[in-house]
Amino acid sequence: MPTYISADGLANLEEEYEKRRKETRREIADRIEQAKELGDLSENFEYHEAKEQQALNEARIMELDSMIKDTVLVEQKTGGSEISLGATFVVELNGVQKTFEMVGSNEANPLEGKISNESPLGQAFLGRGVNDAVEVEVPSGSMTYKIIEIK
Repeated sequence: MPTYISADGLANLEEEYEKRRKETRREIADRIEQAKELGDLSENFEYHEAKEQQALNEARIMELDSMIKDTVLVEQKTGGSEISLGATFVVELNGVQKTFEMVGSNEANPLEGKISNESPLGQAFLGRGVNDAVEVEVPSGSMTYKIIEIK
């Protein structure tokens, strides 16, 4: 499954991947060695915790490796006639304007206005244009956004 991500997002993934491979692996290996020196491993909390951290780190390294290999770069789009991946757009809800950026799920951060193309909100906006009213179902009912501008 492709990972849709911006060039900045890819750089962040690659940075995390390298850090986990080079630094975090070494730190965990050192912790395991120190814990082994404490003696009986069957009741050694530090050893078991370090081994658990090692497993989690290795799983994240494999996940990052897969994501990087399957990356589809999303270019920042400007001035389009409809909302697509990479677009930044302004909507109005109850008289308040808010700016969103349509990103892949790995970069989504709703608090920063970055919404995933896979989220219900993102899917509702995809393919829509300026002046469109977009109705989105939320747990408390329904919200209607008006698209003001696609930057």
